[in-house]
Amino acid sequence: MITTDRDLRLAVLIDADNVPYSTLQEMLEEIARYGTPTFKRIYGDWTNPRLVGWKAVLLENAITPVQQYSYTSGKNATDSAMIIDAMDILYTGRVDGFCIVSSDSDFTRLAIRLREAGMKVFGMGEQKTPVSFTSACDRFIYIEILRRNRDAESGGNEQDEPAEPNEQVDAKAKPASRRKTPKSDPSDKKLRNLISSSINDLADEDGWVFLGDLGNLLIKKRPSFDSRSYGFSKLLPLIKSIGAFEIDERETGKSNIRHVYVRNK
Repeated sequence: MITTDRDLRLAVLIDADNVPYSTLQEMLEEIARYGTPTFKRIYGDWTNPRLVGWKAVLLENAITPVQQYSYTSGKNATDSAMIIDAMDILYTGRVDGFCIVSSDSDFTRLAIRLREAGMKVFGMGEQKTPVSFTSACDRFIYIEILRRNRDAESGGNEQDEPAEPNEQVDAKAKPASRRKTPKSDPSDKKLRNLISSSINDLADEDGWVFLGDLGNLLIKKRPSFDSRSYGFSKLLPLIKSIGAFEIDERETGKSNIRHVYVRNK
């Protein structure tokens, strides 16, 4: 039996030191799009006052906290604990994939190793996450996108994000209350070239490619690709906004289901 993405059993491992607790609910809802969490663990030094904000949301979402003391100043023992647990879970054979929630590039090698073992690997972190880690995952989702969607639905100001006790503050950075959530430009030449070249890779003799296949290839080429980064909930509106591609919606059979095809102009 072939396991679909919807049926994937996922081990969700969260680095409490490197992601904000305020978007935990949105992160879990996003993870549910890709599979069912079998393990849900979060790692940190829970004696540290910076992590106090996590405690209430962990109880609400049945996430198991794993205590990891900081043995040496400046060294992150949490990373090692997560990596060890990930390998232990891998060898149980009870999961089909992993979701690593962190903005830390130290998990790059772990993601690569898990994929070598045939695991699906989803990453989730802030846009400061180094490209080495985002590229090592099958798919990487930026937390800022989830935050922006939440604020849009609630009618809040997506550009104002309150500071959290577990956020590390850079003295030279803007105050957290004035930080802006970045949004990518759909007219970006690199984006247009990425879509155009992907269409050429998949196109039939007439130049058409099925939209679903195109979306899958875009994520394979750039795991952090997400139409929501450009302000669109789906890929089709994003492609239409660029204006460089032809769209053909075709009805199939008696079900009146429309299949969308795209080609370069």
